[in-house]
Amino acid sequence: MGKHTARRAATLLAAATLAVLPVAACGDDDKGGGGGGSVSVALITKNSTNPFFVTMQDGARQAAAAEGVKLTVAAGKADGDEAGQVQAIEDAIARGDAGILITPNGPGVNPAIKKARDAGLYVIALDTPPDPASTVDITFATDNFKAGELIGKWTAASLNGKQATIAMLDLFNDKIVSVDYNRDQGFLSGMGIDPKDKKRNGDEEKTGKYSGGSYSIVCNEPTNGAEDGGRTAMERCLTKNPAINVVYTINEPAAVGAQQALKAANVQGAIVVSIDGGCDGVKQVKDGLINATSQQYPLKMAELGVKAIKAIATGGQKPQVTQGLDFYDTGVALVTDKAVSGVDSIDTTKGTELCWGKK
Repeated sequence: MGKHTARRAATLLAAATLAVLPVAACGDDDKGGGGGGSVSVALITKNSTNPFFVTMQDGARQAAAAEGVKLTVAAGKADGDEAGQVQAIEDAIARGDAGILITPNGPGVNPAIKKARDAGLYVIALDTPPDPASTVDITFATDNFKAGELIGKWTAASLNGKQATIAMLDLFNDKIVSVDYNRDQGFLSGMGIDPKDKKRNGDEEKTGKYSGGSYSIVCNEPTNGAEDGGRTAMERCLTKNPAINVVYTINEPAAVGAQQALKAANVQGAIVVSIDGGCDGVKQVKDGLINATSQQYPLKMAELGVKAIKAIATGGQKPQVTQGLDFYDTGVALVTDKAVSGVDSIDTTKGTELCWGKK
């Protein structure tokens, strides 16, 4: 990969510059809206176990300490726990926080978000744009469709015309979440497969032609974005067809679980691609457990979110969406040590330098 692409990835990153834990309290006034006291912000992540959300929490704490913001961190018990997030939103309203940063666990949190906005809180979604996007004031996120498209294009080129026997390891099968369908549908589009309805997983033709040859889709299985879910999903797919040679995964924990199942079944040489680009994930690419991953920057999402709410609460300007999108794009870069022609990528050395927006 050339220096130009590495500089481009670095520029993207630079531009993007249920336990409750009070952090970085500052000032004597507990009112969240400024007015001489500290600004209070709530960060509500999907869970507190996925390294992606742990990193996001760390980024918010760092930004809160630097900005003099009073931060409260909360989370659902697991991916998909909408009730836990609703309670955390209710708590933020009761505290009189100036704003909320949230990675929504599903559409079940939308009414609570509306209630918060009606109460005067500024609500920013991180990582997962709600549906509709207007549910929140603004979203700071990876372009998840593009992230999926990058690993799809890389996979199609890497197959070099071979038959693609594909396992799709998604997030949910009991709710519709934008990060789920955007990554899934982006991957298929990158492969050159018509995804049909871009907001619905699994309605594409199960056999046909991709950009380099023929394909068959064996399964669409939910993983809940977790390692054990990835393993179980992959086991189910292998019972349907043990000849799977392409595995799309919603995130890196799911990819690790999928690799465990592949190894147990003695399946060798399958292409495994994912999205996250965490420091552990980049190492997994380097070690060959994942062949390529799209890197996103959760630390930057959180940092930008904290700064935005602080600015708004103290009379500053509201953030604007990226031109042509309905959210603020925090950047994405494909990480692989096996670059292919026509697909911009960075190697694992550069990916390690940038992983998740670390400083």
